[in-house]
Amino acid sequence: MPLAAKLEKKVEIPENVTVSRKDDEITVSGENGELTKVFDNPVINIDIADEEITLNAIEPTKREKALLGTYTSHLQNMIEGVQKDYEYKLKIIYSHFPVKVRVEGDEVVIENFIGESKPRKAKILGKTNAQIKGDQVILNGPDKEKVAQTAANIELTTRIQGTDPRVFQDGIYIVEKAGKPIR
Repeated sequence: MPLAAKLEKKVEIPENVTVSRKDDEITVSGENGELTKVFDNPVINIDIADEEITLNAIEPTKREKALLGTYTSHLQNMIEGVQKDYEYKLKIIYSHFPVKVRVEGDEVVIENFIGESKPRKAKILGKTNAQIKGDQVILNGPDKEKVAQTAANIELTTRIQGTDPRVFQDGIYIVEKAGKPIR
């Protein structure tokens, strides 16, 4: 009888980070906060030890192999996020009408965009902090997914349909993702 194929991945847990599990919910906490995520695939087993998290699957399908990699990335991002914030930078670009951008509660309000009288609003997700400094919008927070989605919300809010983007370039664009400049 042949042995069943087993795929295994490991994620290191740093000293200043604690990882706990309750059913399918994994909580990672550190000096920068606490993040919780649900990992609920019955084929993928997650074991938490003192120094590492072990993810494994017995006879995984192609989809389950991909999901194992995704779970590994999520856990690595959670561990990195509770140690230091992820930072995204967006640049405000306008040529015709001066755009005013401000943070109001859990929304970024964009006024006078292409001369519109009604302001456009983008939702800020989770524990993401937004700051406006000159012609830049700076987003930071412990959850990479929430910070990235907030940046995407702002970029999509100022998207103009039906025009050539090479000619009409007004908008707010992501210029730096998690410390890496966009080319």
